[in-house]
Amino acid sequence: MLQAIERYMKQAIVDKVHAVSSAALASSLHLMKGNHDVVKRWLNEATEAASSDNVMVQYHALGLLYHIRKNDRLAVSKLITKYTKHSLKSPYAACLLIRIVSKLLNEEDDGHDGPLFDYIESCLRHKSEMVIYEAAQAIVNMKNTTARELAPAVSVLQLFLSSPKPTLRYAATRTLNKVAMSHPAAVTACNLDLENLITDSNRSIATLAITTLLKTGSESSVDRLMKQISSFMSEISDEFKIVVVEAIKSLCMKFPKKHKVMMNFLSSMLRDEGGFDYKRSIVDTIMSIVEENADAKEDGLAHLCEFIEDCEHTSLATRILHLLGREGPRTSSPSKYIRFIYNRVILENASIRAAAVTSLAKFGAHCESLLPSVTVLLERCLLDGDDEVRDRATFYLSVLKEQQKQLNSAYILNGLNVSIAGLERALHNYTIEPTEKPFDMKTVPLQAVPLIEQKIQEKATTAKGQEKSAASRQEIYAGQLAAIPEFADLGPLFKSSSTPAELTESETEYVVNCIKHTFAEYIVFQFDCTNTLNDQQLENVTVAMEPSDDFEVISHVPIPCLKYNQPGTTYTLVKIPEDPMSVSCTFSNTFKFLVKDCDPTTGEPDDDGYEDEYVLEDLEVMVSDYMQRVMKPNFGASWDEIGDENEVEETYALASKTLEGKINSCFLLGLLQ
Repeated sequence: MLQAIERYMKQAIVDKVHAVSSAALASSLHLMKGNHDVVKRWLNEATEAASSDNVMVQYHALGLLYHIRKNDRLAVSKLITKYTKHSLKSPYAACLLIRIVSKLLNEEDDGHDGPLFDYIESCLRHKSEMVIYEAAQAIVNMKNTTARELAPAVSVLQLFLSSPKPTLRYAATRTLNKVAMSHPAAVTACNLDLENLITDSNRSIATLAITTLLKTGSESSVDRLMKQISSFMSEISDEFKIVVVEAIKSLCMKFPKKHKVMMNFLSSMLRDEGGFDYKRSIVDTIMSIVEENADAKEDGLAHLCEFIEDCEHTSLATRILHLLGREGPRTSSPSKYIRFIYNRVILENASIRAAAVTSLAKFGAHCESLLPSVTVLLERCLLDGDDEVRDRATFYLSVLKEQQKQLNSAYILNGLNVSIAGLERALHNYTIEPTEKPFDMKTVPLQAVPLIEQKIQEKATTAKGQEKSAASRQEIYAGQLAAIPEFADLGPLFKSSSTPAELTESETEYVVNCIKHTFAEYIVFQFDCTNTLNDQQLENVTVAMEPSDDFEVISHVPIPCLKYNQPGTTYTLVKIPEDPMSVSCTFSNTFKFLVKDCDPTTGEPDDDGYEDEYVLEDLEVMVSDYMQRVMKPNFGASWDEIGDENEVEETYALASKTLEGKINSCFLLGLLQ
């Protein structure tokens, strides 16, 4: 169909009517999605259109030329060289060329000393404001830019700050706000111009100006900036209020001594009207300040206590109650928080009442002086109308009355450090098979990654994604190993190594990686193997392991057939020595298999084969393979639970002279994981 109209499309691209030519070029861009080879033949017409005097025709022509050549780096380089030497009449085309050059610079990552960066810098002197801003934004967004390279872009943006056009002022302020996150010193020269924008009639510009100043200002200017912010906070939307809150958060981390001023400001914002996202951002900021700055803890908790007295959001109230339960008992006067917590038991809904009961129990477990009072309050909760509240109160009362630190730490202060998915599966399996034995929590795998609340919003989503993937990976491994008859009776999986150990180079004929799975008495070595030779088929593939110490190789699970470029997995089961001091070992590994030559085209193997082997890299088992990271919200209680008899104090000498080197040495020792 497209070939039938190809002649007409070519004519339309070079049509003298600019609207027709521009429409044909835009249509060609859409047609490329499924007909790249056909549109590629229109290269000459697109090149001719790129020399047009019309701004839109030149813009669309350059876009089509780039999309035709974008998969060929050399062709893109030639395209850039051609049009950077001849100035484009269209500002839209110039902006597009800047984006193409910037993309190429970021991909090559060869520094910013070449002609491409010089071209972008030269665009800062273009007659079009659009092109100037595009060039400045490109420089700002580049990787690894230095303060010297940023200086011309910042100077141009500074000029835009005093522009009579609101769009230019907004664009410049927003870009400088972004620069201030990574290079606050580079934006300091613009502080005077930014202060003039605080009173701008456009509140979006004023908000961005004040948040930029908060990131670049000095400690002496904090009080003045806070007064200026408060003058217009009621006039801006919740979206921009959240931006202000984030800026205050970073400023409080930068100047911890100014926490009182910023805490009071955040507290007044909490009392103002606002939506859930706005209130949550303020609560998150106060919580992060409380956790990071010990001097701000009591002030922050006091402000949060006032907020939950009239909080309409259940999720925020429960989070604050959990924070009070964790941080409140460690303050100088923990009793003053009890009233605020117990008020929630009387006045709030069931979810908040349950959280308040848990918070009260933590005060009783941590502070012996408050235990009698907490016990009385929990006994009153036994008559609550909600099952969850009554059950929690009953459980916590029974634990507290034992007055044992170990029980308090395990069941109140720290809670369960288990994988939720693993607990669900273990309980399901327990109900399927009737037995008189009680359910054993030791059969449930531990939580693989601690649930650490990130302090930077941009990193929070990534951290949660990594946490979920780690937990699911552990569950997948546990399910795969349980399905193998030889490993069915090993017990619960304690830990799987997070990254595979490479036992061969990636370019060799056989690629082997190893993952270690640690059980109570055994280690299962999982060898993921790939055959990169298309004229061979491997059969009965195993990895023979020779330990240097008392470790004992029990059995192998071979790969029956390993075809070309198809991954396979073989396992080796090793018993851990009974001697608790014999925990580390080095294994010598040999890749053993039966080779059968085969036809590279059909993949059909010969009937006869021969035994062969391939030497792999050594593999180490270290102390860190027996250590699992778990969440301990109350580290002091966990430390006391272990007891003095399990504490050993020794001195280690670290050879490195730098802090980074010392930390790396601790990682190698398995002390930091």
